[in-house]
Amino acid sequence: MTKEFMQKLLDSGEGFTIEYKKNESKLSSDVFETISSFSNRYGGHVLLGVAEVEKGGHKVGEVRGVDKNAVYDMKRNFISTLNNPTMFKPTLYLELEEFDYDGMTVLWAYIPPMSQLCYCNKRIYDRNDDADQDVTDKNDRVAEIISRKSSEYREQQILPYAKESHLKMELMDTVRKLAKARDPKHPWQTMDDMEIMRSAGLYVENIMTGESGFNLAAVLLFGKSEVIKSCVPGYKTDAIYRVENTDRYDDRDIVEDNLIEAYDRLMAFCQKHMDNRFVLDRDISVDARELIAREVVANILIHRDYTNAYPAKLIIEKGVLRTENWSKSRFNGPLSVETFSPYPKNPLLASFFVNIGRADTLGSGMRNLYKYTRLYSHAEPVLTEGDIFEILIPLRLEANNEANEANFDANMKPIEANGSEDIELFNMILSKISEDQHITQGKLAEALGVSRSTIQRATDTLKKQQLIERIGGTRGYWRVKGK
Repeated sequence: MTKEFMQKLLDSGEGFTIEYKKNESKLSSDVFETISSFSNRYGGHVLLGVAEVEKGGHKVGEVRGVDKNAVYDMKRNFISTLNNPTMFKPTLYLELEEFDYDGMTVLWAYIPPMSQLCYCNKRIYDRNDDADQDVTDKNDRVAEIISRKSSEYREQQILPYAKESHLKMELMDTVRKLAKARDPKHPWQTMDDMEIMRSAGLYVENIMTGESGFNLAAVLLFGKSEVIKSCVPGYKTDAIYRVENTDRYDDRDIVEDNLIEAYDRLMAFCQKHMDNRFVLDRDISVDARELIAREVVANILIHRDYTNAYPAKLIIEKGVLRTENWSKSRFNGPLSVETFSPYPKNPLLASFFVNIGRADTLGSGMRNLYKYTRLYSHAEPVLTEGDIFEILIPLRLEANNEANEANFDANMKPIEANGSEDIELFNMILSKISEDQHITQGKLAEALGVSRSTIQRATDTLKKQQLIERIGGTRGYWRVKGK
């Protein structure tokens, strides 16, 4: 969220995709009715701490702010309500984001459209201009919503002959552990397998036809390879490493597993063939390689069009990582992190990945990709929308200069160096120290193929920048700050 985009939301007034709530110290029930109606229509933005007022003959939003002492409780209540299967079906994992507007706190959330009916307290709401309408008992309106979603999202298609035996239900233990790591109080920890399936919208009932069963999203997430192949014949992800043998490839992994297992294989492929570089984010040392790979892999799995047989590709070449996948495009051309509007291609898959911590709320992934690519290689990624969605990540470090520094967020601290060679050496030293805290300067020089005096100068620089410290003198050990 930027000040410019917030101002745009305030100036636009309430409508099909914008809702203001004055809620100053607690969440009102109509907040969740709005979330249901947005999910059943086009998606939209909810702003808490904002009142609708008339200015110059137009209705706009005026920031009143929420009580800062109530923010924590409001955010926790927001998450717990959306994850309560008795309140929401399917459960949603969304978060309220804090935004400072001239010293006042606004809580904001983007609500993506869902691929199936969204119930709030067992009622169905639809958006009509700036109003949330209860349409539960209006069969024609409910049928219209279902028809619209059925034509747009294939992931919610019920597969009437799919059974538990077609799925790898043993993966549920992994799902519970990942959900707990994401949120220690995540409700999935206490649910049985089928309760999780229903909560996540993977086992559903079509109220128009009376059909019930597992949908395509369930098979993609948990299915055995041969089952997925029968439902989505063109499904596969081709991971290629091509550096020395540019005519063919040096390494290749054709991934046809379900999305939970495919994620692990593609992450391992990226970690195997990308340089490991530790960088500072808010003065904390982080593995930028893993964070970039996480966003790229999650995107290629959950935001592709599975109705098309075009095989997705993840290709690592000299100095670049790029991906291709068929997409339901809304326009053609490059995306900008400042101006893009998030649109979920497969909301059920995206929500499931958010619940298990393998993706962030819609829109956050793109911002993270820009952030960590800048830290990793001092360059920016290129994302291009079209029938084929493409991501290009520069992997080579560019020399540090004022132009690059100007693009960095104030909270991102790149390693200072004289050029790409120094930066690469610093990152290799950080990596070696992280692997072995007791490694000596002599061993570092031997492992990295440089002189001991070069290592001495480099470690002195890293200590001055407070990236590492030496504990206990010559017989002590290294510590990477933030690790």
